[in-house]
Amino acid sequence: MDDTISSDAIALLREAFPADVRRRPLGWEALRAWEDVHGVVLPEPYRTFVAEISNGTDEGPPEEGGLLRLGEKPSSWPSWEADCWMSPEPFDGTTGRAPRRPFPLEEEWQWEYDYYDNVLHSPLLHGIYQHGSVLLGSDRPGEYWTLVVTGPQRGRVWWLRDGCAAPYADSPSEQHGGDFLCWARDWHVGQGWWRSSSTPASSPRLGAPPVPYPCPIEE
Repeated sequence: MDDTISSDAIALLREAFPADVRRRPLGWEALRAWEDVHGVVLPEPYRTFVAEISNGTDEGPPEEGGLLRLGEKPSSWPSWEADCWMSPEPFDGTTGRAPRRPFPLEEEWQWEYDYYDNVLHSPLLHGIYQHGSVLLGSDRPGEYWTLVVTGPQRGRVWWLRDGCAAPYADSPSEQHGGDFLCWARDWHVGQGWWRSSSTPASSPRLGAPPVPYPCPIEE
């Protein structure tokens, strides 16, 4: 995933998250300290967004309270109850996450239907939730948005729900995963996962015309 960032990208993020929903940005010194502790370099444009624009928001794509602060967990993370948790070892939301460890997936996995070997699949299932990502927010208990920060999927947003993990894409036909900017843009303009019959695809949620920005293609 390309780590360059354009002025158009910054403009779009400032538009999508206006001042009244932003929280204090983390600043570059604190952001680099967090990266040093966790052994990762955050992907752009999320990295600049957190450092310069807003470390968490009061509104955003996640339905429960907007974007989380860097390193924060949703309130339901320690205690959500899964119907399709197949591993014999229960999920432990109280343990520390490990962003530096590789994110274990490169494509959608529906363990609800494709879990058949505890030795093979139990570490994989735990790793999806605990390794190689930062949490962006929650739609509801058991449904979480993450940003992958290590491995081939670095920079892409993934959606975790009970029984399945999948990369965010503009539509079901898209095979590549969208980055943080594409995900935020789609929420802002009411397209992709946020498209509805009452929301024109070209109509921004917050009034102003969106800044054009293409989603990345698979390299």
